[in-house]
Amino acid sequence: MQKNLIENLSKIISKLPGMGPRIAKRIVLHLAGNKEKILLPLIENLRLLNEKIHNCEICGNLDEGRVCAICLNQKRDESLICVVEEVADLWAVERAENYRGKYHVLGGNLSAISGKTIEDLNLNSLYSRLRKGEVKEVIIATSATIDGQTTAHFIAENLKDFDVRVTRLAYGIPVGSELDYLDEGTIAIAFKTRSEF
Repeated sequence: MQKNLIENLSKIISKLPGMGPRIAKRIVLHLAGNKEKILLPLIENLRLLNEKIHNCEICGNLDEGRVCAICLNQKRDESLICVVEEVADLWAVERAENYRGKYHVLGGNLSAISGKTIEDLNLNSLYSRLRKGEVKEVIIATSATIDGQTTAHFIAENLKDFDVRVTRLAYGIPVGSELDYLDEGTIAIAFKTRSEF
């Protein structure tokens, strides 16, 4: 294998979330040394991922069908939509196993640094869903970052024209954490959003 091929593939892999150049190079070298066990199955699964996985036409989730299993599930509450930034956020909410409504994936957040604008977000399909009148509450579950909060405020402002209740996930102290290890911003938000005991 040519050195430049290893370098090129390492550069591609280093663009993945959580990957740096050194880890990417180790992955490429590991793949090259384990062709039968890892590389060939990986290639086949990446091909299938490319061919068979699509964004849901309704909510933006990823699934093998044009409409995802969550949107097709008639046992889910049609009157609730949880707005998340990315598909990974949707899966995180699903892992908690206590939300039974539907979702809407924005495909990111408003960010001057990454150049994401309103046009880049999956908002028009959200507005189309709300115009049908079946939704009673929109839960905004964007991240607690500045970009996530900016996105949440923008969405909340734009939903004032619809007859829906707009709520936001609570912020504060994670379960199992100690005050001494929390940053000042988390503690401040926890005090502002405190509730009855």
